[in-house]
Amino acid sequence: MRKINLLKPKPVYFFISGATVSVFLFALIFGFQNNNQIGDAGKQMSLQFSITQPEIPREVYLFGEKMPIDNFEVYERLDREIVVNTYLHSATILALKRANRWFPVIEPVLKRNNIPDDFKYLAVAESNLENVVSPAGATGFWQFIKSAATEYGLEVNNEVDERYDVEKSTEAACRFLKDAYQKFGSWTMAAAAYNAGMNGIDKWSRLQKAKNYYNLVLGIETSRYIARVAAIKIIMENPQKYGFNLSEKDLYYPLKYKEVVLDSSVTDFADYAVSLGINYKTLKYFNPWLRDTSLENKNRKKYTIRIPEEGSIKLIDED
Repeated sequence: MRKINLLKPKPVYFFISGATVSVFLFALIFGFQNNNQIGDAGKQMSLQFSITQPEIPREVYLFGEKMPIDNFEVYERLDREIVVNTYLHSATILALKRANRWFPVIEPVLKRNNIPDDFKYLAVAESNLENVVSPAGATGFWQFIKSAATEYGLEVNNEVDERYDVEKSTEAACRFLKDAYQKFGSWTMAAAAYNAGMNGIDKWSRLQKAKNYYNLVLGIETSRYIARVAAIKIIMENPQKYGFNLSEKDLYYPLKYKEVVLDSSVTDFADYAVSLGINYKTLKYFNPWLRDTSLENKNRKKYTIRIPEEGSIKLIDED
């Protein structure tokens, strides 16, 4: 073993560039000269970036069903998701902005299908109200995989993918949730089945001899899922309380459009868009379910095409 001399430590050398020294000296001098101003700015910065524990409501209802947050484990699940979504600033701000545009589309569909209004927050949990595609191929606001989409009445092929149609995919989600509610007798369990599949929830329920979602040992994603939806609801219903101070002008306005019927093939959607007085990009934005530049439509199926109301948006000139 090598003996260590504690009485004569080796010298330590620091190599500092001339530029670093200059910056340090400037900061030091400036600091002495502006001590009061920096102190005030520091206080303001400290207040602006203060991080505190978000408020956890004493009672929480989701889908019209009470969450048992008097149980410590359920409480901590909810606490975690409220903390995460409060400080997930960019995603939560975008959800608030997009909700002003898309909740008015989703809410009437839920209402006419007798689905609790809170399920609009499930769409936020699934996609943050954006037509995204997951690594597993789940697509759209409601994140349908292809097999489930076709099972619940959506057309999915190379030319048309109705998972990208917010209204139609919401209708399909309602059909799934009705089936799940009929099977499990609970909207909370139906929501869990939306995440894990009805077969998965049914299997775990039978194996564990439990019918209450909160009594089930589930995978981490499904275990967090209901609390995440609840946290999103709590924050979006009271955004100022959780530090999100958006004004009306910050929100994305609902799209105004009129509808035309398309019951024939289209060889070139760019030309078709021009015939409607818009451009290809605008056509695809208002109809993202059109997935190709053409449409064969051999059976002359009737499709509803949405185009912006005249004057509701500013089209970009080509010149």
